[in-house]
Amino acid sequence: MTTTDPTTPEPHAGKKVLERDVVVIGAGISGLMTARRLTQAGRSVAVLEARERVGGRTWSDTIDGEFFEIGGQWVSSDQDALKALLRELGKETFQRYREGDSVYISRDGARHTFQGDFPVGESTLAEIDRLVEALDELASQIDAAAPWEHPRAAELDRIQFSSWLHSLSEDEEAIRIVDHYIAAGMLTKHSHTFSVLQAMLMVASAEKFEHLIDEGILLDERVVGGMQSVSEQIAAELGDDVVHLGTPVRRLEWAAGEEGAAADGQPGRVTAHGDRVTVTARFAVVAVPPNLYSAIEYVPALPRPRLVAHQHQSMGLVIKAQAAYPTPFWREDGLSGTGFASHERVCEVYDNTVAGDEHGMIVGFIVGERAEDIWALPEEERRRAVLESFAAYFGEQALEPIAFYLSDWGSEEWTRGAYAASYDLGGLSRWGHLQNEPVGPLFFASSDIQGAGYMHVDGGVRIGTDTAARLDTAFRAAGVEPALLSV
Repeated sequence: MTTTDPTTPEPHAGKKVLERDVVVIGAGISGLMTARRLTQAGRSVAVLEARERVGGRTWSDTIDGEFFEIGGQWVSSDQDALKALLRELGKETFQRYREGDSVYISRDGARHTFQGDFPVGESTLAEIDRLVEALDELASQIDAAAPWEHPRAAELDRIQFSSWLHSLSEDEEAIRIVDHYIAAGMLTKHSHTFSVLQAMLMVASAEKFEHLIDEGILLDERVVGGMQSVSEQIAAELGDDVVHLGTPVRRLEWAAGEEGAAADGQPGRVTAHGDRVTVTARFAVVAVPPNLYSAIEYVPALPRPRLVAHQHQSMGLVIKAQAAYPTPFWREDGLSGTGFASHERVCEVYDNTVAGDEHGMIVGFIVGERAEDIWALPEEERRRAVLESFAAYFGEQALEPIAFYLSDWGSEEWTRGAYAASYDLGGLSRWGHLQNEPVGPLFFASSDIQGAGYMHVDGGVRIGTDTAARLDTAFRAAGVEPALLSV
């Protein structure tokens, strides 16, 4: 059974016309946090969401009687902003199961179980350590909020990450393991398509490489009820007068200031034309991934550098594959459910069982070209190929799930990929400085353009909170206090 994310609104005889201080486009965590903090500051807000649901790249559904988190789901132990929000909302979490051995399948197909370091030769382990040390050393020099300010930014942005790794080592297995965590595990693109600077941003945004490779840190906890429930609770508290679903914004008309000539970041006049709702406001926040900016018509058009820059940010491609079983049978074999095999269709797997559920669930990830190959297969053949890859880790029992689901974010109209957008070679140093700057009364906010917490829910919480603060400051600088809310 499959589930469908409805995006086409039912025809409406009329359209709501609203006036607000701020209109937010997108009801993912970035947009909802912007709206939450603005309303707490006394500002009037409308949030327009294209889908018939909130949550953006977080989404949960029950399929064949099993609960699946179709999008982002984990809380890292170091994600302070997200954890603070969960406490604020009174949300409970549970630990990911991780007891027992992990599985590593080497390039020759040999299956190994292990705890701690990868079961590779001592020389390869030493090379891994040396590569990680080089990554951390360079990343420590980079400000995650402004990587383009590094003195060698342009140079580092011209070098393919794959080429850089090969310039440091001749150990192919060590290179493949380190490469995997950045390319397949995070940016979901081949490492010849992005630069060293983009990779360093990834590491700097998590503070150090260990925070990206230690699943005990990165994949620490899950939210009871699913990560989407965070957005759902925020939206419920904001209310239907604020959050409007099924209303893609087709056109955004804007003018900077009363005379159309005020500086960027100052109150102006914005009209967002959605399918069901039109909102006039002093500011707009475009809280969607950069690869979707061009889905909106801007009147007047955005400045030329922005139009060019947006063409050089693209989503990666990953399939999140999940299979539910009568029991978490791998635990009986002393396995944690964690596994890695960079050459397998499913390149990494984890125990994704909901705490307290007697049924077991495995989640795995298929990245880049392999994801394209999988979607090219007929449905039954595709299912069999994925389950055979699960079986390579856990044996024949993995071939017989009671529920199965593949998350195809690449074909989802209002996302078009996963996990996040990144720049192509040379793009980050050339245009990155523009990504967080307003254009007149237009602000931009998503985890894709955040420093700390880049591409994670934590980053969405951070940039939403920061954007709301910037807007409130702009209102106050213009003499518009919370008590004076008319547009």
